[in-house]
Amino acid sequence: MQTEILKEHDLTQLASDVVTKALKAGASDAEVVVYEGEEFSALVRLGQVETLKEAASRGVGLRVFVGQRTASTSSSDFSRESIERLIGGALELAKITSEDPFADLPEAGAFGKLDEDLGLYFDDVQAMPPAERIEIARQTEAVAMAYDTRIQNSGGGGFDASTSHKILMNSRGFQGEYRKSYCGFSCVPIAQEATGGMQRDYWYSSARTTKKLDTPEAVGEEAARRTLRRLGARRVPTQKAPVVFSPEIARSIIGNVFEAANGDAIYRQASFFAEMLGQKVAGDNITVVDDGTMVFDGVGGFGTQPFDGEGLPTRRTVVVERGVLKNYMMNTYTARKLGMHSTGNASRGLAGAPGIGAGNFYLEPGTLPPEAIISDVKQGLYVTQTMGFGVNLVTGDYSQGASGLWIENGELAYPVEEITIAGNLKDMYRNIVAIGNDLVFRSSSAAPTIRVEGMTIAGA
Repeated sequence: MQTEILKEHDLTQLASDVVTKALKAGASDAEVVVYEGEEFSALVRLGQVETLKEAASRGVGLRVFVGQRTASTSSSDFSRESIERLIGGALELAKITSEDPFADLPEAGAFGKLDEDLGLYFDDVQAMPPAERIEIARQTEAVAMAYDTRIQNSGGGGFDASTSHKILMNSRGFQGEYRKSYCGFSCVPIAQEATGGMQRDYWYSSARTTKKLDTPEAVGEEAARRTLRRLGARRVPTQKAPVVFSPEIARSIIGNVFEAANGDAIYRQASFFAEMLGQKVAGDNITVVDDGTMVFDGVGGFGTQPFDGEGLPTRRTVVVERGVLKNYMMNTYTARKLGMHSTGNASRGLAGAPGIGAGNFYLEPGTLPPEAIISDVKQGLYVTQTMGFGVNLVTGDYSQGASGLWIENGELAYPVEEITIAGNLKDMYRNIVAIGNDLVFRSSSAAPTIRVEGMTIAGA
């Protein structure tokens, strides 16, 4: 019976069998994740296919509890012998780990899932032939190359697609599964200056269904425009000035709110948000939301799913409301450590204990067009790219290499590079004086254009 099941890849039955066998082998509780997926990736450079990858993967992950001891194991082998090793290995590991009074599955009454169609999976992604995917990448690069004679080289045009099927089951009665699809393509033109210097930039489009992708023409042209505007970049003198962050960079600034509100960092006292619940941490115009339930015109967001990594229903959580820190982001373990309740933000791979992950995480938009935000700046910086990692979540100190466009008298005047922008997130969140109306979800995190007053720009 077991052999026939594995031949048919009945993932649900496999998950059920693993839970049952783990309990029989001595686990007081068990949780299993079964995953199966396919990935496609192609890179076309100067019209020729440079790399092409198609891969299928599958795996099973088991977390067992023996009293207050816990351990996890994983395997990509679904054979009877491998499953027995998986279970035996997890139980042996659990017996030699230390007891942890906070390590346990959620209470039975907490489990649940969103039953409505969240628009996470579309057949057209898998149905698109590889030749068509490659042609989209080729067309996108060709459009960018033809846009301007200064574009003579390319980092390539790429197309990526993936589909997956995930099942979560545990010994307290939870059983849930969902499928996801993804597709996207991009282009990286390289432009040459008269002096011989070169600049590159990129643009992309991504979606859960091919019907929501932009055209190769739109992506290629935007990638070319973004590359060309970097030509002739220079440094600016060190100074304090307003900094306008493009949406692509603003989302990382706002993403630090999630990291600072992460329950793991909070109970370890490793965040400047520690002991700040209910207190002012940003300006009155700042509302930051995590929402794992979002659906746009029948298509689920990139961070949408019916349940989290522990089987709790995903939800909408206001993290910061009008500048006040309202919630920490927690899974069951961190919530118990803090004497609180999970926010449905458990993230779960095949191996290890659940982490904490965001759903669709965003800054609520304002009413100003980005052009109006820029036009109100006499002298300042419009940031289009940051480099390196320079954020200290304990202190809030922020320092990043940056490039972008210099603003003079409300207009984008010339490109700048080889500069560093610095401040402290505690001050930056209070000094966001303008928020754009251009919120677009291109990934699971998003933010509109924002303007921060009084940052240090280190240059020449």
